[in-house]
Amino acid sequence: MAAARPSGFWSGALCPQLLVTLAILIIASEACKNVTLHVPSKLDAKKLVGRVNLKECFKSANLIRSSDPDFHILEDGSVYTTNTILLSLEKRSFTILLSNTENQEEKKIFVFLEHQTKVLKKRHNKEKVLRRGKRRWAPIPCSMLENSLGPFPLFLQQVQSDTAQNYTIYYSIRGPGVDQEPRNLFYVERDTGNLYCTRSVDREQYESFELIAFATTPDGYTPELPLSLLIKIEDENDNYPIFTEETYTFTILENSRVGSTVGQVCATDKDEPDTMHTRLKYSIIGQVPPSPTLFSMHPSTGVITTTSSQLDRELIDKYQLKIKVQDMDGQYFGLQTTSTCIINIGDVNDHLPTFTRTSYVTSVKENTVDVEILRVTVEDKDLVNTANWRANYTILKGNENGNFKIVTDPKTNEGILCVVKPLNYEEKQQVIVQIGVVNEAPFSREASSRSAMSTATVTVNVEDQDEGPECNPPIQTVHMKENAAVGTTSNGYKAYDPETRSSSGIRYKKLTDPTGWVTVDENTGSIKVFRSLDREAETIRNGIYNITILASDQKGRTCTGTLGIILQDVNDNGPFIPKQQVTICKPTMSSAEIVAVDPDEPINGPPFDFSLESSTSEVQRMWRLEKINDTAARLSYQNDPAFDKYVVPITVRDRLGLSSVSSLDVTLCDCITENDCTFRVDPRTGGGGIQLGKWAILAILLGIALLFCILFTLVCGASRTSKPLKVIPDDLAQQNLIVSNTEAPGDDKVYSVNGFATQTVGASAQGICGTVGSGVNNGGQTIEMVKGGHQTLESSQRAGHHHTLDSCRGGRVEVDNSRYTYSEWHSFTQPRLGEKVHLCNEDENHKHAQDYVLTYNYEGRGSVAGSVGCCSEQQEEDGLEFLNNLEPKFRTLAEACMKR
Repeated sequence: MAAARPSGFWSGALCPQLLVTLAILIIASEACKNVTLHVPSKLDAKKLVGRVNLKECFKSANLIRSSDPDFHILEDGSVYTTNTILLSLEKRSFTILLSNTENQEEKKIFVFLEHQTKVLKKRHNKEKVLRRGKRRWAPIPCSMLENSLGPFPLFLQQVQSDTAQNYTIYYSIRGPGVDQEPRNLFYVERDTGNLYCTRSVDREQYESFELIAFATTPDGYTPELPLSLLIKIEDENDNYPIFTEETYTFTILENSRVGSTVGQVCATDKDEPDTMHTRLKYSIIGQVPPSPTLFSMHPSTGVITTTSSQLDRELIDKYQLKIKVQDMDGQYFGLQTTSTCIINIGDVNDHLPTFTRTSYVTSVKENTVDVEILRVTVEDKDLVNTANWRANYTILKGNENGNFKIVTDPKTNEGILCVVKPLNYEEKQQVIVQIGVVNEAPFSREASSRSAMSTATVTVNVEDQDEGPECNPPIQTVHMKENAAVGTTSNGYKAYDPETRSSSGIRYKKLTDPTGWVTVDENTGSIKVFRSLDREAETIRNGIYNITILASDQKGRTCTGTLGIILQDVNDNGPFIPKQQVTICKPTMSSAEIVAVDPDEPINGPPFDFSLESSTSEVQRMWRLEKINDTAARLSYQNDPAFDKYVVPITVRDRLGLSSVSSLDVTLCDCITENDCTFRVDPRTGGGGIQLGKWAILAILLGIALLFCILFTLVCGASRTSKPLKVIPDDLAQQNLIVSNTEAPGDDKVYSVNGFATQTVGASAQGICGTVGSGVNNGGQTIEMVKGGHQTLESSQRAGHHHTLDSCRGGRVEVDNSRYTYSEWHSFTQPRLGEKVHLCNEDENHKHAQDYVLTYNYEGRGSVAGSVGCCSEQQEEDGLEFLNNLEPKFRTLAEACMKR
């Protein structure tokens, strides 16, 4: 059977590792079979022995136990020693008990520990014979434990080729760990294919190695394809978990609810992910102060939360936790690391400021202002110099007149009570003020538990003092008529002694008197008119004249007051017209509006009466007044006065008949707006003239420019229409000599002896095929030809030109003034016309063609007879009767087309 096997088969033996090497011999189709672990003779405590596939035996197991207390089984099937174990020559075994507590189902796995001292080379030959029943082409994975202690070289597996039965095979390997870094870590025996490791490996540096194995004969023949060998480095729990920070610092507010998150700690582990070696478990192992215990830590996430709502910053403002992280899911043999976590308790406003006393007594002298009369203190257990500690004071009662204010001293947090408006002992000898205090930050606890504001009462005693005179009220008024005679007296300013409420003994003095109209009596304070009073004076505002009075007592104490003299109006001013200059733009305006004013009160003012002063009849004849309203009238001209300046006197009367005459300077101007008119005096005549404004001048200039544009347009249009008519008619088909390909006979015009009517053409007239220059002259009926033109139609055809007369247009031809007779014209055209007829009857191969199609351009209005060309689609005798009436020079062409 071995001879019948085809070549190309590699086989690999499993790795019986001498140190902590797992070889699980399980038949995949059956579960809970025995497991054999190949181990060294000595097993240290808390060391990995191997792994058992528990899920393959019992997937729903939730309880895992070991029958031997020297071994501990983890959830992923890892087998660890709990004590140091020495294996004898005999095998040692134990049982893994798997059970489901919900349905009481149990299963067992028997684990055998074997100690193998050497590698039997012949064993592979046996296996090779036994395993040839099924052949496969795949590498067999191999693994080794990291940080292995040897002995080295450590046997890993054997590679073998089927072709070794027929050839001498040499084995070799390449790849990382052999001829690449780390070099010389693996080697293979050339003859046996046994693969060895020379030293220990760190999985955190090299997770696996992928080698390439080769099988060759001594002469270099390669009977097998290269085989990929994967050597996986199994992880050992040789790395401690490490916290990301040496010290964690968190802050949580006091009085936080149970379960509030404080913070989260985190640790990393360099071992293989998703294994027990990197399954971390967090815990709190100490707290300072030790009680009460207020924090807990989630074992998987490292999140720290509160277990009580009794955090009180005023009792303990900081806690220090000692935390631990341990791999192997917190198993006692897992590696662990500790760190420190500091938790600061943040302050909230859970304590109200409280007055140290509930009542205070202070005093202040009357008439004193901007003085501090009391400082009050409060107690607050919250954090100093924060919004939870700083106090806000307020006056609740007793400050209806605004005499007091209270502010906070930012350094001491005291309340400072000040007097900002003087107190009067004669009015009130004692004032009771209630004050309250709160924090800047709102109170955090329920308002119903206690009052949110602390209050206190302050009794302010007002002390009497000897005062000077009192000017109360500070502004006093008297009434006087503005036309009061000089020497008229009136009551003046009165000051009082606040103690006696009397004015005796008080002296008065005038401090300010803007116009010096009055004098003040020193003893009584009465006033006397010194000069005439005028309510309409510029210094008067709203009809009140103010003077300042100084009152003093015998001790020289003074007060100051204001005496307002209310001047009663009398009708002492007639109405007048303030605008003396009036301009009327005569083309656009027929009148002007004039307005009168009266400085007196409205009772002595409008309605006004306007009238023309009738001193001269000329004014009455030229001007007219119409009343608009109580204060305005319309002045209009009549009898078409000349442009000039006029003086118009107008009388205005108020309602009481007081009047005044205003002489208005009225200018009649030829303008659009008043600003456009400027009156000037003619130096020769002395008379007035009208000077145009800038807008009028601009309008005149624009009109002149527009007129020039119209004239220029008319001149240009006339010059265009006077050009000579076109020298070439629009339709040359009706002429005798046409530059076209029209073959129609033309009209029935009777021609002269010359046979053609021509018109003289300029120096750039179009030529026919580059040889003939023609034109039309209505009077001469002569033919003009160009001398020196010897190009034939044939030469034009050879040059690649199309056989149309129109295709030769475009060249500039100089016209000779010589004229030719009919015989000369006939001798010139006959040879060329015959050549044209000959060419028209031939095809491209120079053979006679029945119908030689040519392309012609548009040649003017067509004839009723149609085409006479050889290309015509008409029948032989169909409508060609007109050819019998052609002139001799066209008969040759007609005969060719009619096949005559």
